[in-house]
Amino acid sequence: MARIQPPHIGNGDTRAPDAVGRSRGARLGTALFWIVGGALHFVIPRQFESFVPPRLGRWRKELVVASAIAEIAGGIAVLPDRTRRLARWWLLATLVAVYPANINMAVNSKDFPDIPAPALWARLPLQFLFARNTWRGTR
Repeated sequence: MARIQPPHIGNGDTRAPDAVGRSRGARLGTALFWIVGGALHFVIPRQFESFVPPRLGRWRKELVVASAIAEIAGGIAVLPDRTRRLARWWLLATLVAVYPANINMAVNSKDFPDIPAPALWARLPLQFLFARNTWRGTR
């Protein structure tokens, strides 16, 4: 009996259907992570404003809105094949841009009494996990 080959999936993709499914799942997960994360900036803006380092305090609201837009736009751009690669670099740059705020929070944990200091320090290496997952979700 002849073996039936699976059809090509999307843009000439010849990977096995399960690999394509995992890739699509990673892409969707990455997009949702960034879109939801960005939307939360609008849902609980004061919390995000409190994360802005004091030397940038004059621009708190604007920086929170800018980071929200960057995250949402990047998350949406992950979905189409045409913009996925740009989204990768855009979102990795966003992670780099907000990293100083995470460092500030960890170093000045006394200014964030509602968040345990170990959690603030744990966020620092987590950013690298987010970067890795963003990279994988935008392949």
